[in-house]
Amino acid sequence: MPEPEDNPPREHRPPAAHRRAHQTARDLERYGSLFAQRTRGMRSSAMRDLMAITARPEVISLAGGLPDTSTFPPESFAAQMTKIAQESAAEALQYGPTDGFAATKAAIGRLMAAEGMAPDPEDIIVTTGGQQAIDLITKTLVDPGDPVICEAPTYPGAVPVFSSYEADTHQVEMDAEGMRVDQLEALMDRLAAAGRRPKFVYSVPSFQNPAGVTLSAERRRRLVELAREREVLLVEDNPYGLLRYEGEPQPTLYQLDGGDYVIYVGTVSKVLSPGIRLGWAVAPPPVMEKIVLGKQATDLCTSTLSQYFAVEYFAEDRWRSYIDSLCEVYGSRRDAMLEALERHFPEQATWTRPSGGLFVWATLPAYIDTSDLLAKALRENVAFVPGAAAYVDGTRGTNSMRLNFSGSNEGQIREGVRRIGNVVGEQVALYETITGEHRLPPDSSPPGTRSGESTVELDPGADQPGERAADILPLRRRREEP
Repeated sequence: MPEPEDNPPREHRPPAAHRRAHQTARDLERYGSLFAQRTRGMRSSAMRDLMAITARPEVISLAGGLPDTSTFPPESFAAQMTKIAQESAAEALQYGPTDGFAATKAAIGRLMAAEGMAPDPEDIIVTTGGQQAIDLITKTLVDPGDPVICEAPTYPGAVPVFSSYEADTHQVEMDAEGMRVDQLEALMDRLAAAGRRPKFVYSVPSFQNPAGVTLSAERRRRLVELAREREVLLVEDNPYGLLRYEGEPQPTLYQLDGGDYVIYVGTVSKVLSPGIRLGWAVAPPPVMEKIVLGKQATDLCTSTLSQYFAVEYFAEDRWRSYIDSLCEVYGSRRDAMLEALERHFPEQATWTRPSGGLFVWATLPAYIDTSDLLAKALRENVAFVPGAAAYVDGTRGTNSMRLNFSGSNEGQIREGVRRIGNVVGEQVALYETITGEHRLPPDSSPPGTRSGESTVELDPGADQPGERAADILPLRRRREEP
């Protein structure tokens, strides 16, 4: 008599990828009636979609906002994890409080103090990355159809969040000094006339993602004043504030406001590691109470092991020298990218020149669609984020791209830009052959701007009913150091 098998054979099923490829309309209908209404507005993240492709070793990725984790000393990582294992293993492997450990909040306080802020620990919640903080804030404040305002272009990772909660998202154009606060005020007037008040204004004021520009001191103060006058919350997303390569820092919106109308979002992803998934939000107590309830329903608490790691790391001042070293590395890579753009992109292309952060925003002639261009670039084993991903309507920014300079070394950056430049050059040459035209971009510098400075100038009527929102106008290339 045969012995019974320990693992009896299971019914054979084809691989999941095969099943997905052979789904019929009936298969989709079977589940379609079960989906929540809000899933119709959900959008995929452009960066996440590219991750599988850009993970291939032959692809030079200028797409994701990837910090260079190879710069973190492995001996430091090993020492910290060993100390946690020896001294705090049981606690680090257990559940923790929803809002985070007191020691983690103290470490966050030291990071914020480096930019002139002093939050009350009771106003802090530790989140699973900055992305979760944005999600929890939107979950807490936004009902379907509620107005939300952000910059144009905006952080591509915020677009799926606002869409998922069915926000009525309005985007305000930017120039070299960041969000046009005068146009924000005009937009608020139009909403108020319709009996509507935005739930919040979302902004990345320092080294903005994706444009790389920084909100000026004058506009920061006016933005905070406007929030107080209109009793509207500001969500300040500040992942890059400590990654400055030149110039003087501006006060944060939270610092100017004191925490009454500003909800601050931070993360250690860009100054320590994205892999430990540790971020935070600082909010007024009534708002924080609801955010904590939202997090309880989401994941109970942020990884305790990650919190212990961050506490150990930020316990000493060595993190300051590490950030200084990152600024040196990333500053050189930014310069390499700007030099490569100057050398390899055609004369019709323009781009911003960031003083910090991780990104350059490049704009091509209007007849080039960067989503189509990406497919051609991937065949050359190089990737970027198409500009349309930074717009909620998905129809603007189609001739722009976001380029990351932190995740690749200088040689890879130069080669990646060369490859993209070749593909762009082919498209320009084809267009000029077909049309017989050869155009240089018009001078789009706003009044009072010195020729050659980077600008991101959009249509002032972009949010007015019945008018088409314009794409980013061509930027003057900067050929000289300031």
